[in-house]
Amino acid sequence: MPPSNTLIRYHHPELPIPAALMLLAGLVLTSGSYAQPASSIDDYLNMDLSELMQTRITGSHISAANASPTGPITLIDRDTIVRTGATSLEALLQRLPLSAGYAGNQSNAYWAVNGNGSTHVNLRGLGINRTLVLLDGHRLANGGTGANAAVDLNAIPLALVERIEIFRDGASAIYGADAVAGVVNIITRTGLAGGEASVRYGETSQQDGAEQAAQISWGTRGEQGSLLLNLSHFESDAVNMADRAPCGLGEVAGELTCVDSGNTIGGRARLANGQRVNFNQTAGGDGDFYEPYSASKHNFNANSYLNAVNPIARFSLSGKGEYRFDEQTRLTSTLIYTKRESEQLASPGTLGTNRPISLATDHPTNPTGQALVLERRRLLEAGTRDFYQDVNYYYGLIGLEGAFNDLWHWQTAINWSRNTGTDGWTNVANLDRVEQSLDTSICSNAPGASIPCGDYLGYGDLSQELLDFLMLDTTDHGGNEQQSLSANLNGELMQVPAGALMLATGLELRRDKAWRTPDPLNRAGIANNNPQEPVKGQLEAIEGFIEAQVPLVNRLPGIESLELSTAVRYSDYDQFGNTTNYKLGLNWQLTPSLQVRTNLASAFRTPNIPELFSGTQVLFQITRDPCSNWSSLPSSSPVYQNCLADGVPANFQQLTTSIPTILGGNADLKPEEAQTRTLGIQWQPAFAVPLTLSLDYFNISIDEAIVTIDGNTRLAACYNSTLLSLPFCGDRHFTRNPNSGDVNFLSTRLMNAAQEEQEGIDIGVFSEFAVGSWQARLDWESSYLRSYEIQLYQQAPKTEYAGKVTSGRGSYLQWRSLARLTLERGDWSGAYSVQYLDSGKQLGAPPEAIGARQESITYHHVQLQYQASQALQLALGIDNLFDQRAPYVASWLDVNTDTMTYDVAGRRGYITARLTW
Repeated sequence: MPPSNTLIRYHHPELPIPAALMLLAGLVLTSGSYAQPASSIDDYLNMDLSELMQTRITGSHISAANASPTGPITLIDRDTIVRTGATSLEALLQRLPLSAGYAGNQSNAYWAVNGNGSTHVNLRGLGINRTLVLLDGHRLANGGTGANAAVDLNAIPLALVERIEIFRDGASAIYGADAVAGVVNIITRTGLAGGEASVRYGETSQQDGAEQAAQISWGTRGEQGSLLLNLSHFESDAVNMADRAPCGLGEVAGELTCVDSGNTIGGRARLANGQRVNFNQTAGGDGDFYEPYSASKHNFNANSYLNAVNPIARFSLSGKGEYRFDEQTRLTSTLIYTKRESEQLASPGTLGTNRPISLATDHPTNPTGQALVLERRRLLEAGTRDFYQDVNYYYGLIGLEGAFNDLWHWQTAINWSRNTGTDGWTNVANLDRVEQSLDTSICSNAPGASIPCGDYLGYGDLSQELLDFLMLDTTDHGGNEQQSLSANLNGELMQVPAGALMLATGLELRRDKAWRTPDPLNRAGIANNNPQEPVKGQLEAIEGFIEAQVPLVNRLPGIESLELSTAVRYSDYDQFGNTTNYKLGLNWQLTPSLQVRTNLASAFRTPNIPELFSGTQVLFQITRDPCSNWSSLPSSSPVYQNCLADGVPANFQQLTTSIPTILGGNADLKPEEAQTRTLGIQWQPAFAVPLTLSLDYFNISIDEAIVTIDGNTRLAACYNSTLLSLPFCGDRHFTRNPNSGDVNFLSTRLMNAAQEEQEGIDIGVFSEFAVGSWQARLDWESSYLRSYEIQLYQQAPKTEYAGKVTSGRGSYLQWRSLARLTLERGDWSGAYSVQYLDSGKQLGAPPEAIGARQESITYHHVQLQYQASQALQLALGIDNLFDQRAPYVASWLDVNTDTMTYDVAGRRGYITARLTW
C-alpha cells in the first residue's frame, strides 16, 4: 500500500533465525566492573591489557600500550555528538569539512540521485562507494531499497554511538576494498550501568519540518560481563519546497525570474506545420481551445507539489552484550534492527516523456485540423504522486577475543547483516492504457465502458472514469546481504634496540549479495516511470593481511623516536581475480611535542553488484556519427584516416541519428586502483598546554575509475584518436553494417576508463583553557581542496572540480571549516559552532551568468545545557542561528540550490530533556 502522510506504520516482523541466535548468544546478564572506552586518541596510550583487547586505533589492527595512530585521524566523541544536537549520523557527518560532493539526505527531491531516503557519507567528495563505513571495526551490508552502493547511515541509531573515528587516508592494506578516501569507524557504546532516556522536539522558525526523537537505554555490568539495550525512535515532517523557493528560477534576458516547467497542464503539442501550440488550461474552459505556446504564460510551477525536506521515520532496537570467561577471554555480541520509512512528494506525472503520443488529423479529440505530436501533458487532474520506501535492516555479530602470554591478542568474529526494502510509486499512468484510450476502435465514451476514451488536449477533459482506468501504483522489492568470518592476531613479535616490534595478521572471508526486482510494469515500460531492469548477483572474497610497526630509532638527538609502519593485504575475488595492496608509513617524533608522519599506500574499490550485474537493455538513442561525410574532410585529419581504415564507404552519410545502444551493468569490470600519499605534522607546544596543532597534506590518484561514457562522446573520441587506439574503440563497443556503413551496435555500458587526482591539506586546532571561571574547549578543523581533476578517458581533456559547484555531483568548495567552542561551569554548559563554506563557481557556466558564482556562507549553531538535577539534564539549541539562506545554483532543480552543501530548511530550534538513573 502507498504510505500515509504520518509515516507511523510500523509492523513487528519476527527476527530472522541468524539474528535471534546472535541475540541469545551475546546478550548475557551479569554484574561487576567494566572499563569505559577512551574518548580521545591520547587516552589509548594509558590502557591496561583488558582495555587494549577491546579498543584499537582505526587504521591499524595492532593494539598495544605503545601503539600510536598510523595516519591522520578525526575523532568525534560522545560529548561532541550530544552537543551538536544531531538526530542522525548523516546530519553529524555531512557537516564536517571532510565531507563534500553528493551523498544523499532528507533534502533530496524525488528525482535526485540517491534521493530515496538513504543517507551516506562522502569523504572528500570522491564518492559514497569510496568511503568505507565500519561498525566497531567490522563491515556492514549496503543499505537502501536493494542492490545499493554504500552503507545507509539510517541503519545505525545515534543513541548507540560512543564515538566516531575517521581515518583520513587510503586503508585498503588494513581493511580491504573501498577504503580509498578514508574509513569511518563507528564505535558503539557498551557497559552502561543503569538507565538513560531522552526526548527531543524541534522545528524551523517557519513552524514546519518538526522533528521528534525519543530513546531509552538500559544497561548493567559486572565482573563477568555487561549488557546494553537501546530503543530509539525518530520522526520528521516535511518542508514544502514552495515555502523555501516559490518557483523554479532561471536567467531570462539578464534577470533571474520564474521559469517553471514546460510540462503544461493543458498539453504542449507540435503541429505538422512545425508550430508549437498549447491547449486550454482553465478548468471548465473551452476544451477545444488552443493558442501558440508561450513559456511565460503556460509553464507549470511544480514547487508546491514537491518537498524541500522529505519526511522520514526510523525505529531501532539494538543490544550489545559481553561475557568474560576469565580476565583475558570474552565473548561479545551486537544486534541492531532498524526500520525506516520515508517518502518523497512528487509533482503530477507527465505524458510524452517515455512514449510519444501522435494524433492524426481526423482524431476526434484533435481540433487543430493538422496531425500533431503531444510533446508534454501533465496529469494535474490525477493529483500528486508519492515515491515511498519501507526498509528493514538487521545486523548481528558474535565475537570471541582473548590474549595469551600477556603479549598477544586474538580476535574472531562472525558478522551478518541484511536489509530488505520495498519502494514504489503511487498515482502513475499506465502507458498501454493511455494508448488504448486513444484507439477509437476499442474505446468508448459510453458510461461504464471497460475502456473509456481519453481527451488529453486541454485541462479538465479527463473524466474520473478515465483516471480510474489509467492510474496505478507500482511496487519494487530488493535487498542487500553480507556474511563474513574474520580472525586476527596481533602482539609483540620481539624486542629490537629501539623497542618492541609489533605484528598483526589475519584472515577474512566475505560474501556480498544484492538483488532488486522492479515492478513488472516498470520493467516492461508500461508504467510512466523510467524503465528498470532487475539486478541480482553476489561477490565472494578471501583476504589475508600482515601488518607491522617497527621501531627504528629511539631517544637520539633530534629523534625522540622513529617508527616504520607497514602492511600488505592480499584479496582474491571470485569475479575478477586477486589484488595486492600495501602501506608504508613513518612516524617521526622529533621532540616530545613535535611529530612528523607520512604514509604511502595503495587502495582499490571493487565494482559493486549493481555495476556488475544490472540488467542490460537496448534503447534507440540520438547519436551523431563522426564518419558522416568523412570523405569530404582533409585526408590528413584523424577522422578521415580512421573512417577509411574502419571500412566506412566513401560518401557515407548518416541518414538516421537513432542508433541501437546497449546500457546497463558490465560483468567485465575490474577494480579501481588508487594511490594515496599523506604528509603531516603535529605540534603540542609546551608553553601552551594543552594545545595541539596539526597540518596534513593529502594526494589521492585513482586509475581505471568506473564511468559511463555516452555514445556521442565515445564515437567522437574514437575517430579523433590515433588509429582508433582508445580502449572503447573495438568491436566489443560498436560495430557497423558492412554494406551501408551505419553503426548498428553501440555500447555505453560502464567501463574502467577514467582517471582522477585530488590534493589538498587538512588543518586542525585543539585546545583546552580557562575563561574566567569557565572551562573552555576549542575544536577547529578546516580542509582546503587545492585541486581535483577528472579525466573521463585517455586523451580526454581534464576537468577541474576544485572550487566548483556542479550539476549532480555536488559541490567541491576549496575551503570548508568547522569550529566548535564548548564552555562549562557548574551546572551550566554551552557550545557554539561556526561552519564556513567557501565561495564557489558554477562548473561550465559563463562567468557573467546569474548564479555562476556562489558567495561564501557561514552557519552558526548554538546549544545551552543545564544540569537541573543529578538525574535530569535540559538542553536548548538553535541551528542556523542567523537564518542564512542557500545561494542560487543554476544547475540544481531542488530548491534552486545544492541541497547537499547548503541548508534549505533555515533557522530551527530544538529542546532536549535527558534523564539518567
